Amino acid sequence: MNKQLQMTKQLRELIPAIRRFAFSLTGSDYDADDLMQNTLERLLDKGVPDDANLTKWAFRVCRNLWIDEYRSRKVRQAATEKPELQESAIDGDKTIANQITLNQVQRAMNQLPEEQRSILSLVVVEGLSYKEVSETLNIPVGTVMSRLSRARSAMVDWFNDHDMRILA
Repeated sequence: MNKQLQMTKQLRELIPAIRRFAFSLTGSDYDADDLMQNTLERLLDKGVPDDANLTKWAFRVCRNLWIDEYRSRKVRQAATEKPELQESAIDGDKTIANQITLNQVQRAMNQLPEEQRSILSLVVVEGLSYKEVSETLNIPVGTVMSRLSRARSAMVDWFNDHDMRILA
């Protein structure tokens, strides 16, 4: 199998992980879909360095694309997202409780600086090790640990300040 076909196959398997990471960065289904598509396009167009791990490289590309988009939105003074305009299907108490919990966590994560939010997402949502996050974001392991610790503390503080608890 040629290199391009093999990478395409690997990318198909990575789509759910890239989508979750994109959502953790954007906080929006629509933006996450766009970011995921842009990430896949960039990987297919530009390729992956021979010495790079595809998963780590995909997360790095995704994060860098989001930083570029975020900066351009700030420059254009884009309107803020309005969660009340997002569509959601609610069918039952458990679904409602899960949606409330997800919204609480999303609001708390959105309060974090981007560098903490991306690390928290890679470790907690994607299950990457500190070393893998370090390699993916090209930062020292100590920085990963420090930012993750601050992110976790900030999340706890946010929930305490807002007198909220994660629903069970």
